[in-house]
Amino acid sequence: MASELCQAISVAKLERHKNLFLNYRNLNHFPLELLKDEGLQYLERLYMKRNSLTTLPENLAQKLPNLVELYLHSNNIVFVPEAIGSLVKLQSLDLSDNALEFLCPDIGRLRSLRHLRLTNNRLKYLPPEIGKLKELQTLDLSTNHLVTLPEKLYLCHSLQYLTVDRNLLQSVPRHLCKLASLNELSMAGNRLASLPLDLGRSRELQYVYVDNNIQLKGLPSFLYNKVIGCSGCGSPVPIHEIKLLSFTSGQLSVHLPAEVKAIGSAADSVLPLQELALRTLHAAFCSYLEVVASPVQGYDRGQALSITVVSPDFTGIT
Repeated sequence: MASELCQAISVAKLERHKNLFLNYRNLNHFPLELLKDEGLQYLERLYMKRNSLTTLPENLAQKLPNLVELYLHSNNIVFVPEAIGSLVKLQSLDLSDNALEFLCPDIGRLRSLRHLRLTNNRLKYLPPEIGKLKELQTLDLSTNHLVTLPEKLYLCHSLQYLTVDRNLLQSVPRHLCKLASLNELSMAGNRLASLPLDLGRSRELQYVYVDNNIQLKGLPSFLYNKVIGCSGCGSPVPIHEIKLLSFTSGQLSVHLPAEVKAIGSAADSVLPLQELALRTLHAAFCSYLEVVASPVQGYDRGQALSITVVSPDFTGIT
């Protein structure tokens, strides 16, 4: 195995390869052959997934100065040295499925970084320097121990995809609403009880997933026309306490699904899901009246349409 590894690296040096695959090699440390002499000056992509690495060499940037993509998925890396910040051309860094407990502030020196994946580590916080990553487009922080996100994150003006599923988030910084390029935000499986009222104001933000935040009982009004994932949110309401929301005209009666009434209350500081559903339902009903071939039974276009709303009883919800 060692001779085969040495040969692969020697060939890459001799032929000036831009890609080097060292996955599944059971490596405990970076191969010395990678760091000898001048290193691999032409290498742009290094794949070292599924090994047993615990850290990165201090002279990595010196020996691999043109590295653009570094894949270290599924190792045992506990910390990343400050020298990581010297990889000035690095655009993609994958440190998923390791044992990271903190991220060094020098990560903010990776000014060319576009994709950062830190899924399934032990991170409890992120350094504010992450806000210096102006070119960052994708940030995946799923399955960590994060309680909050750094407010400086809003300075990542190019950020399009932010995933923070399965953490311990209790709140979301309002500054996050300033991410003008953000298209998809996923915060499923956290401990969120509320969301910033401005969330969704940006036209770019089209997909928001907050599934399985059991304490979350309402959504900001700006989200009602976005693609929303919110299953498993809110405290369940006993069936005997549910009163159906409905509107009627003559013999026409439309009820809302019971799932809606398990989320939201009149006391919430954000717009309850019942009202969001009613807005959509009202718009659909108005469109129906416009296209229907004959009038709804009992409804005279010369008379005002009577709409009755019976709200659910939320007095038993805390």
